[in-house]
Amino acid sequence: MENPQRRSNDGKKISFIPKFDQVFFNTGGHFRSSYEIFGRGGDGSNRLVILCLGLLNAFLLIAAVVIGINCGKVKEGSLQVSHSAATQLISELNYLRGNHSDVIEAEEEAKNALERAVKNHAQLRVKIEQQRTINDNYQRQIEALQAEKTNLQSNISALEGTCGRCLSKWLLLNSSCYFFSYIESRTVKKNWPDSRADCISRGADLIVIDNQEEQRFVSDSIENMKSGRNVWESGFWIGLTDSETEGTWVWINNVTEVEQRYWMDGEPNNIGQLGEDCGIAVYSPNNPWKTRFDASCHQRERHWICEMTSS
Repeated sequence: MENPQRRSNDGKKISFIPKFDQVFFNTGGHFRSSYEIFGRGGDGSNRLVILCLGLLNAFLLIAAVVIGINCGKVKEGSLQVSHSAATQLISELNYLRGNHSDVIEAEEEAKNALERAVKNHAQLRVKIEQQRTINDNYQRQIEALQAEKTNLQSNISALEGTCGRCLSKWLLLNSSCYFFSYIESRTVKKNWPDSRADCISRGADLIVIDNQEEQRFVSDSIENMKSGRNVWESGFWIGLTDSETEGTWVWINNVTEVEQRYWMDGEPNNIGQLGEDCGIAVYSPNNPWKTRFDASCHQRERHWICEMTSS
């Protein structure tokens, strides 16, 4: 629409404001309108319109300022809330970091403590093994001392019984004194003739076993006198021989041995080219009566037992 302003004949502007209620269409489809012409007399209305527009602008400005202030407050509050939440999260993060450091430190301390405990356990096991070895040695020493104590007590009892009646290192039984060469020397051994010669040099002779009490006494006395690895090496020469007549065993006091139960199973057997003509007594844990076997008088060397009448 064209600007509804025209100039009058005297050069002043004339405003034409259409009234919409005066606008109408004709039958030809073209509109017609009537105008209310404002001239000078329309200045008051213009000022009023301008004033209203100014007030409206002021109102809008105030509203914009208020809205801006409120938005700023909301934003500030949001920032404060966000800042507070962030501060809390940072504090929690720092706390967790501190706890994580404490956990790592505690883990290291626990690991070091475990290593020390394992090391101490290994050292303790070594000490236990060492102590066990020491205890085993002590136990063996105790057993040896107990055996020696038993022997000493036996010797003391024998010495008390033979005091004034038998020589030193001789044992008393009834009216006879007995010398076991093992007591004097564990290593010195002789053949049968040399053993008898030693007894004679002591004023005695090889033992003659002529009763069960004496048989048991000999067996019990030589129980702990073992000089060899087996029973055949730990025997003692006695005064019994069949050198005169093979198979006829005679004691050195010329008494013929008629008891067969004292021989070990299969003895006497007289094996070997030189024969076995002299008797040996041993300790038998199974049967205290089967304690004799025959051996070569000159080829074998053993301990011996001497006997003489007590004073």
